[in-house]
Amino acid sequence: MDRSSLLQLIQEQQLDPDNTGFIGVETFTGLVHSHELPLDPAKLDMLVALAQSNDQGQICYQELVDLISSKRSSSFKRAITNGQRALPRDGLLDEPGLGFYKRFVRYVAYEILPCEMDRRWYFYQHRTCPPPVFMATVTLTQIIVFLCYGARLNKWVLQTYHPEYMKSPLVYHPGHRARAWRFLTYMFMHVGLEQLGFNALLQLMIGVPLEMVHGVLRIGFLYLAGVLAGSLTVSITDMRAPVVGGSGGVYALCSAHLANVVMNWAGMRCPYKLLRMVLALVCMSSEVGRAVWLRFSPPLPASGPQPSFMAHLAGAVVGISMGLTILRSYEENLQDQCGWWVVLLSYATFLLFAIFWNIFAYDLLGAQVLPPP
Repeated sequence: MDRSSLLQLIQEQQLDPDNTGFIGVETFTGLVHSHELPLDPAKLDMLVALAQSNDQGQICYQELVDLISSKRSSSFKRAITNGQRALPRDGLLDEPGLGFYKRFVRYVAYEILPCEMDRRWYFYQHRTCPPPVFMATVTLTQIIVFLCYGARLNKWVLQTYHPEYMKSPLVYHPGHRARAWRFLTYMFMHVGLEQLGFNALLQLMIGVPLEMVHGVLRIGFLYLAGVLAGSLTVSITDMRAPVVGGSGGVYALCSAHLANVVMNWAGMRCPYKLLRMVLALVCMSSEVGRAVWLRFSPPLPASGPQPSFMAHLAGAVVGISMGLTILRSYEENLQDQCGWWVVLLSYATFLLFAIFWNIFAYDLLGAQVLPPP
């Protein structure tokens, strides 16, 4: 039975004969069991919680429609929170007889979501289609591009020191600012095996679970926003330096996730969260330190400035601002939130400023940019 048929059945049974806008939860629950309706257990639990939030033990008809339609507004979540004392005390960890994939979905729920209500909702609502293809596709493309350039240059570490590397049409170089695609395509190029391995590992360990929970559109947008902010920030703050690597997008995802964990520390149930938080911060700081070292103290003779580290920091800023807003809005419409529009307007303002900077500032400031290879 689909959603429209279920709603039609509710109307036919006259669950709200006086048109009050409210339906008795016991009446509706009896209807579900008598007709053996395929309603997820998590939805039945939340139905009781919604009724508990009402003084008369009733559920608003519109909230019932939203529940069946898998829509959750801020008011819906507040009503659930007010009545969540009626939710079962046992968590998803007590679910018996799960297969390998469902256990993985449960693991993702506990890794990403901060409260049991959201975890149960995600667990029962999760569908395998569409799969998390964005992060997997980006990572695979980066690996293929790296292997192609490694074989061509016969160099697998510190590829940027090879004179032919900067001739790639994918690398961002300040002398090629007019080629706008380079502000994004630099994410497919990497300094060497060490940078590629670090980024690929984080993209798969953090990016894929985030994409499974929040969807390809939100996580893809966040990742690309971090990448674009990274190259534009370099063009403003380190005007002579090129940029390679997907660190802007990676740091946007990681900083958003870490900030979300910190802000919901008590509710996060991922094991060894303090140890993992410390290890993540150490690894991310070490990667930034390595990038600073290569930028200002290159270990090998180079024909020009080495890639900038500012993309890492720009990605982190995007993650803490835009990314945190996205991760805190699980199953909610972003366009209904004032904070989302503030963040989006701030990002758009930065983009406009960066565009005008790249058009006029280099000539006005007389920036000495080495000619592109």
